[in-house]
Amino acid sequence: HSPRLSGIVNGIDVAIWNPDTDKLIAAPYNEATCLEQKKANKRALQEKLGLDPDEHKMVLGLISRLTDQKGLDLVDAIFPKLIDGNTQVVVLGTGDPRYENAFRYFENEYKGSVCAYISYNETLAHLIYAGADAFLVPSLFEPCGLTQLIAMRYGTVPIVRETGGLKDTVMPFRRDLNEGNGFTFDQYNANLLLDAVNNAKTVYFTERWAWDEMVRRNMRKDVSWENSALKYIALYDELKD
Repeated sequence: HSPRLSGIVNGIDVAIWNPDTDKLIAAPYNEATCLEQKKANKRALQEKLGLDPDEHKMVLGLISRLTDQKGLDLVDAIFPKLIDGNTQVVVLGTGDPRYENAFRYFENEYKGSVCAYISYNETLAHLIYAGADAFLVPSLFEPCGLTQLIAMRYGTVPIVRETGGLKDTVMPFRRDLNEGNGFTFDQYNANLLLDAVNNAKTVYFTERWAWDEMVRRNMRKDVSWENSALKYIALYDELKD
């Protein structure tokens, strides 16, 4: 049925999700000021959640309904391997008690490196988008997804599974061409997720210039509903012809 189908990804409200005017984050920023001001937001996030205050550590954010669809069994399977002394993880969400309890366990096991905030908190969500370095979206399936779009808007690099709208909106980083806006994996496999995270860590810690360029590139990406609306209009015009 592919000749009869057209896919248009979601957009986000770029007035609400705007790091330059966001009153819910510690230090507003734009493309020109993001590198320094994201550090300030990271410090604020670490202090708020009881993480070790260290701007040199990589912070992975995860904001999600805690359900199987969101790929959390993959995260659960590799979690101990994420905590390597240079990495912190922040989880925000509610859902399946299995995952709520798992993340609470990891917080207790890795104090100072993990925070599991098992609740809904709009203010904290904004601060995670601003203060995290990378953002996990390892979904089993995802018609489009919004969190990866918000993360890019805030210069937070997405790590996603290549499914649905995640594949459409996150182009994998390529060292040879210095292009792309995130890190991806294809098959639904915990080891492949870990490989993607480790690839992101390698760039973050050893090729920081490429990471910083990706942050700016993501902030320039048009993820607005206006952009998606224009595609709807073009589709309707095509159907009229």
